[in-house]
This record gives sequence, C-alpha cells and structure tokens, in this order.
Amino acid sequence: MLRAGGRAALRVGPRGREPGAGGRRRCCSSGPDSLKQTPLHAFHRQQGGRMVNFAGWSMPVQYALSHLESHLHTRQHCSLFDVSHMLQTKVFGQDRVKFMESLVVGDIAELKPDQGTLSLFTNEEGGILDDLIVTSTSEQHLYVVSNAGCREKDWALMQGRAEELRAAGGDVHLEVSENALLALQGPSAVQVLQTGVLDDLAKLPFMSSAVMGVFGVPGCRVTRCGYTGEDGVEISVPVGRAVELVELLLRDPQVQLAGLAARDSLRLEAGLCLYGNDIDETTTPVEAALVWTLGKRRRVAMDFPGARVIVPQIKEKVKRKRVGLISTGPPIRPHMPILSPEGRPIGEVTSGCPSPCLKKNVAMGYVEGEQSRVGTVLAVEVRKKSCPALVTRMPFVPTRYHTLK
Repeated sequence: MLRAGGRAALRVGPRGREPGAGGRRRCCSSGPDSLKQTPLHAFHRQQGGRMVNFAGWSMPVQYALSHLESHLHTRQHCSLFDVSHMLQTKVFGQDRVKFMESLVVGDIAELKPDQGTLSLFTNEEGGILDDLIVTSTSEQHLYVVSNAGCREKDWALMQGRAEELRAAGGDVHLEVSENALLALQGPSAVQVLQTGVLDDLAKLPFMSSAVMGVFGVPGCRVTRCGYTGEDGVEISVPVGRAVELVELLLRDPQVQLAGLAARDSLRLEAGLCLYGNDIDETTTPVEAALVWTLGKRRRVAMDFPGARVIVPQIKEKVKRKRVGLISTGPPIRPHMPILSPEGRPIGEVTSGCPSPCLKKNVAMGYVEGEQSRVGTVLAVEVRKKSCPALVTRMPFVPTRYHTLK
C-alpha cells in the first residue's frame, strides 16, 4: 500500500509512514524513554532487534541479518514485519460510507464486501493529509488502516467529522481496534500462511480480506496487501495472541524477522510513497502521480475535500510532478537537489537509496512538470557534484500482487 512507513534510508525520526497516538490503545505501552511500544516490543529485544525511534514508537530497524540480507530474503522468500504502530479504526453505522467519502477521494460505495482500496485524506486546498486503506467488511463496518506518524491528526479528523454527522442526525461511530498488526511479505508468504488456515488463500486477491483462524488463533483479519511490492498479507491479530502467532510463523525456516531498514528499501523499489517524505499537505494527488486513487464517480461529482483544486489539475499541466529516478555512482538521499541538464535546480529528491535488487541507485522526487517525462536525462547534486540521473517508470522492481485469473 502506499501508505501508504521518514524512514528515508533510515534517517528514522518523527515523520513516518505509519501511526502515532490519538485515542489510547491498550495493546500499546510507553517505555521509560516515553516512546510508545507495540505488543511485540519485548519480543523484538529478545530476538536482538536494534530499536530506534520511529514516529514516536520504539521499533526494530533490523535484526541479526544485515539490511541487504533482510531485503533480499523478503524478495526471495518471505519476512515478517511488526506494523502494530499503525492506526486501525472500525467505522460503524448506516452512514459509514457517507462519512468516509466526506473525508477521502475514493469511491467507497462501490466496494464489494471485504474489498479494500488505497485512498487519501485530503484538505480543502487539495493537499494530502494521509494515505490509508479502507476495507468494506462483510461484518457491516469499514476497516481503516492509516499511518503511525499521522495518528493524532487522522483520529482528530475522523472524530470531528463523526461528531458533525451525528449532530446532523447521522448514524456513525468509531472504534479504535486493540489488535496487533503483522505483515508477512514475500513470494513464500501465502504458502507459509496456507498451512495454518482453512480458507483457500488462492481465492483471496490483492486488496481483499477475510476473518479467519490463523494457526489456531481465532478472529484474525487477513488482508492481501503490504508495503513491499511483493505478494503477502497483513494480519490483524488479537493483542493477547500476537507473540504466539509470531512464534508459530517463525517455525517455518522461510520466515525471517525484518525491520524498518528493509521495509524502506523494499517500498522504494516498489515505487510506493512514504507520507511526510514523498507526499504531504503541500502535495496534491495529481502532483504525486496518484490520480488513480480518485474514484471516477467522485471526480464527476467533485464531492471530496479539495476537489475544486484537484480535479482541474487532471487536465492541466501541473507545475511539478513526482517521478522515479535511477542513477549510478554515489547514493541519492532525500533533500538532494535535482538539476536540469544545464545544471539549473528543478526539484528535490524525497526518497532515495541503493537498490539491493538492481545494484543501482533508485529515488523519487518532484521536478518541474515539463521535465517529468520518462526517459528525460537529469542530474542530482551529490556532495556538490552533479551525478547523471534518468527519469524512470515506477515501480523500479516489478510488483507481484496476487490477482484472480
């Protein structure tokens, strides 16, 4: 998902692509250093996880495997990530779709039972407040997963709108899920998981979900999605059984624990945005090359926040646009200037790292609209030197999402 993990090559800090705290969660606690902790915090330490501050959470950046080994293991086998810091919200009531569509750009009404979509919270100026996944469950509620770094902002936004609708006679209420959240990602992920579930996972396509028992742990919501470009799932598991489920999954030798370092390079190879780096409140969906998140019906109705700014941009030539870049030489990092062939500054890198799979540098950033065409030769200023870079189609590494034939 875009959702949407800065991580940027792991300058981990308060900006992040996953959630912080706005509505208490019993599954999370705060340590002596005031960082929030997921239900797996002690387990991470027992497993040798190197813990860092990520969006106000104590999270593992890596384990025994090096960053490179962990990244390649995910691409070749599968890895298990703790993403319990992300905000999981359930939206109940007859007006739940109306409520969600008043906040996001997607067509939530068209979702089939247990089907999800990536969407965006936007403001009236067209800026992106966060990226999130919305699933319309067969249990008659919406299941929403949004970013840790935006948790307080997202919760305040949703609570405020829910109160407005209720004051006008609407039927909607919110509940923060207490569950832990695990991401099992890689070509072997579903093979591993299938041995512990009764449901036929071959019938569960990308961006769909189902509630099932997983290795004897009942009531897990399994969603076919992730943040790596690989096939895989996110498992929302009752907090009291989270460590047990992780230990059961790790019994399979194909499964290795992975942390934020691998997660960041995997998502960048897949061309996925990191909130706070690649998208933010100053960026519109059109500038971010995320027009596909705008529901067709919603575009016509122009009934989502910021539509008066965003919809006209679709047919216009925007002044700046997010692009992918590939280069050789020194690694490209966030905030490095992007230059025209003549050496004129035309933009800035927002994410960048050496690609373990391609053995080249990959990056994304924003450039002037006329310089955004695939194949355009540009340059990036690295340590005051100009390094050639090519505007490249994303994803950099082909995705392997599971679709039904």
